Amino acid sequence: MICAVLTLSINPPTNRMTIEFMDEFERAIDAAARDESVRALVITAAGDENFSVGMDLKQFVALAGVRARTEAVLDQRLRVLAAIENMTKPSVVTLFGYCLGGGLELPLSCHFRLAAAEGAKIGLPEMDLGSVPAWGGTARLTRCVGRAHALDMILRAKKIDGPHALRIGLAHEVHPLSELKSAAHDLAQALGAMPPIAVAGVLKCVVGAGDSPLDSALAEERAAFLRCAASIDQAEGLRAFIEKRRPAFTGR
Repeated sequence: MICAVLTLSINPPTNRMTIEFMDEFERAIDAAARDESVRALVITAAGDENFSVGMDLKQFVALAGVRARTEAVLDQRLRVLAAIENMTKPSVVTLFGYCLGGGLELPLSCHFRLAAAEGAKIGLPEMDLGSVPAWGGTARLTRCVGRAHALDMILRAKKIDGPHALRIGLAHEVHPLSELKSAAHDLAQALGAMPPIAVAGVLKCVVGAGDSPLDSALAEERAAFLRCAASIDQAEGLRAFIEKRRPAFTGR
């Protein structure tokens, strides 16, 4: 296996993310991270109506009077999203239909976001509920699109479409809805075919150390390069270049 696919299917078509779903999803993310045969990950949703409208608010209301339980639920969501973001395998997510609240915060933790050319409604509407994003939305959206666009989306509870998301840097690519999932799978397969040690190194440099002081970031890059230099994959890549053929990377 090169590409693993995780599909949200929680009371479709809304795919409201319940506590029970997040428990199962956390286990699935952990399994994908540990599985050496998985080199890339696609996160999508069943059908073609919506990715997710976010957290099941009825469950959240039920928790509202129990602060410790509320914080435990939020901590788990932050932990799962951090696990995706810091995974040493690239993740690709599809944005279509409603991608709201947690339904955007989850994609913001992924490395590549592909959006539908039509019908997507992407946003963090917590302001309409008298609240703020709680799964890292303010931080990750700001890092993704910059302060001006983040404030515009969050304070105005704005919902944007796929082409708009592409223009501001929230989406990497836009595809017709009918082609979106296959495009995500193709991208994940292509990423999975890259040398795993080098891919992990780049992710650690860009995601893990990208906001570090320059000296720390350069040290991480040097360490990544030296790991590659000692690998069979780098020898294979250099040999394949000289022999004018495609390299066959094994992750060693």
